Amino acid sequence: MNKSKKLGINSICVHVGEVKDEQFKGAISPIYMSTSYAFDGVDVKRYPRYLNTPNQEMLCKKIAALENTEDALIFSSGMAAISNAMLAFLKKGDHVIIQQVIYGGTYNFVVTEFEKYGIEYSFTESDKADDFKALIRKNTKILYIETPSNPLLGITDMKAIADIAKDNNIITMIDNTFASPINQNPGEFGIDIMLHSATKYMGGHSDISAGAVAASKEHIAQIWKTAINFGGNLSDQTVWFLERSLKTMNLRVKEQTKNAQIMAEYFENNADIDRVYYPGLKSHPQYEIAKKQMKGFGAMLSFELKEGIDAMKFQNSLEFIKPSMSLAGVESTTVSPTQTTHALLSEEERLERGIKAGLIRFSVGIEETEDLIADIEQAILKAKK
Repeated sequence: MNKSKKLGINSICVHVGEVKDEQFKGAISPIYMSTSYAFDGVDVKRYPRYLNTPNQEMLCKKIAALENTEDALIFSSGMAAISNAMLAFLKKGDHVIIQQVIYGGTYNFVVTEFEKYGIEYSFTESDKADDFKALIRKNTKILYIETPSNPLLGITDMKAIADIAKDNNIITMIDNTFASPINQNPGEFGIDIMLHSATKYMGGHSDISAGAVAASKEHIAQIWKTAINFGGNLSDQTVWFLERSLKTMNLRVKEQTKNAQIMAEYFENNADIDRVYYPGLKSHPQYEIAKKQMKGFGAMLSFELKEGIDAMKFQNSLEFIKPSMSLAGVESTTVSPTQTTHALLSEEERLERGIKAGLIRFSVGIEETEDLIADIEQAILKAKK
């Protein structure tokens, strides 16, 4: 469907990138499970590892429409998307500048793998654009950001980063997982390549693992050349589940975002909470930037429990909210970043990034907020004992 940019967001979620059931006229996309397709006289050489089976190809059209880009690719996980995208543009001797506070898996990928390839890297001191500018070298090829960041919900000025990159002929990449395409479209601010753990808001039901990259046709073509060598393709059954899930993404994310604002304000006024991290609060240091570049402030927040309230005891005392490793499902979940997403960092590295033992990352679901608040309050009482 070439008119995707003229459609409303719900219409894009539902209709763009459908596989038409020409045989039986079913209302939903059929699944093409074949791993072998004809080649003689066929223009498109289809093969699962080439990321171009019928279900894969059409799903990419939906993701590109959601991010307002020319093209997209899907992968078996968010880390597959991130690693393939970065390695597609890097070679021995190149340099990357990476935002300091990012997802722990991305950090670990950089510090454990780049040296093997002879790739240089620098981490910024903060998420401010000037910190990126100061680190630029002649061999810098990528500026990599994450906004809102995991787990402290820091906000990076995307336009400022894009302007710096364009002045220096550098590619920009963003992990847009926390915002999702519903709350933020970085391409509108000049960012080149958008990355997603599609396991999260795109999937939304805590039942699939996937990753996505959205960018120009030129950039996607470059990433594809690397992707077919690393083999991080997604099974067509999971592709079908992801396409199904995307149909309701706008409805889910908007409800979750509304709930997150209510919960953030509740935590900010709770005497048992030391600090709340949510870009929708006016007390957030980058609130004005977030307001300028986000359509909604997202459904992720973090908070620090007061000293004397044990983080694990608090989470184990929750009766309604689920302590869980992942995020962005329709159910509300909590996690301790020190023991999960950032466990591979040393304690010193975590503290440098402001990630304390009492920090709880909260993925807000679609439940009624009064039920979430009641569960939080009973768990805090138990964690004090």
